[in-house]
Amino acid sequence: MKKMPEYVVWQPQPRQVEFMSRPEYEVLYGGAAGGGKSDAIIAEALRQVDNPNYRAIIFRKTYPQCRELIIKSNRIYSAAYPDASYNGSEHYWKFPSGAKIYFGSMPNATSYLQYQGLSYSYIAFDELTHFTQEEYEYMISRNRADGAGLRVYIRATANPGGIGHGWVKQRFITASEPNVPYSVKSYVTDNNGQKIEVSRSRVFIPSSVFDNAALLENDPDYLANLAMLPEAQKKALLYGDWDSYEGQVFTEFRNNSDGYESHLFTHVINPFPIPRTWRRYRSFDFGYSRPFAVQWWAVDYDGRAYLYRQLYGCTENPNTGLRWQPREIAKKIREIEDEAEQGCSITGIADPAIWDQSRGRDGTIISMFEEEGVFFEKGRNDRLSGKMQCHYRFAFDDEGRPMAYIFNTCKPFLRTIPNLTYDEVNTEDVNTMCEDHDYDAMRYFFMANPIKPQRPAVMPGRNGFDPLDTDSQQ
Repeated sequence: MKKMPEYVVWQPQPRQVEFMSRPEYEVLYGGAAGGGKSDAIIAEALRQVDNPNYRAIIFRKTYPQCRELIIKSNRIYSAAYPDASYNGSEHYWKFPSGAKIYFGSMPNATSYLQYQGLSYSYIAFDELTHFTQEEYEYMISRNRADGAGLRVYIRATANPGGIGHGWVKQRFITASEPNVPYSVKSYVTDNNGQKIEVSRSRVFIPSSVFDNAALLENDPDYLANLAMLPEAQKKALLYGDWDSYEGQVFTEFRNNSDGYESHLFTHVINPFPIPRTWRRYRSFDFGYSRPFAVQWWAVDYDGRAYLYRQLYGCTENPNTGLRWQPREIAKKIREIEDEAEQGCSITGIADPAIWDQSRGRDGTIISMFEEEGVFFEKGRNDRLSGKMQCHYRFAFDDEGRPMAYIFNTCKPFLRTIPNLTYDEVNTEDVNTMCEDHDYDAMRYFFMANPIKPQRPAVMPGRNGFDPLDTDSQQ
């Protein structure tokens, strides 16, 4: 018989091969634009379609955003499996074996509940940073096999930015080096009381437009498009920089504690003993199912503020509260201050919601605190004015000094503040779906100690001279 010519429907490029060959349970692919992310998760979904029990689902945040994925799937799936059919009303492909690949969305906060009781062997998220951690982790509970011979795993793609930037960065980017897997261990107890260790592995596979030779060949000008973006977008989309992205609120916040001399052009500094004569404050944002935030600030003779201690009520999972009762929080505050403050006078400023009569069964939250000997003044909750006070405080003066410093021991603050994004509707305000509890506590303190905007300095490394680069000053 005459050999038929081979027809290649789709062929992965080297970085896509690396992504698709990973054995880990969770793999995040991308970090920059143009790396062939969507094609990779579309093609990966085909791996088990010859098994009749196979069910897969590929998510975008809204259904209109799924359209590009569906177009890509039509190009690949219909060519690879001519007998496969697409159900436009139910948004799934059905293959000759009976296997199905669905396209899903989660447009609002409770959309993930519509997947309760369903199961999928392969789950993929395109642009994972558009989703909350709660949505992602709920779908992990839906990730299981409905028959023999099925592999169960999760894949995702992402660019920096978006509402989920913070938790995605912590889960995949800062947890380990790129291409280096790591395992998360836990323990369960079976019906016989035996403790069993379980674990899941994760890895981040970076990609960029430079890994997509086909795109650069088909559209050489795309590289120029990325290069001409505003600086933050350029860093994120061209180079995959997770510390700079579109929609970031406090673009002026800098952690250069190891890069510049003294306290210049940085907000993060090493701890030092706070003079007893400086004014001290305690700011508080209440949380139960979400984290609570307690911050201790000192103000020097020039009005400059220093965050020198914090108590952050969060589990190991970002934006998940410890569920401490108000009295428990108050007792912990007293314990810390009795030990560390040595009788120094502290002014408390708190979330005005704790004066709400409807909160708490045995009185207002503030009354519970006062009964434990912890006192607060009611904070001002003018969100936009408070946000501007943060900008004023973070701005550098002509000498390169801001009006607010953070001790490098305040890890939750340093994790959450740089990851805050703008709200898509109230575009001048912080998105309250972010982990914004340290931000709120900071706002209350700054609003109680307002300052006027100062003349901004030329920022090093941002189209201005670098104070450590002598060549730039010639």
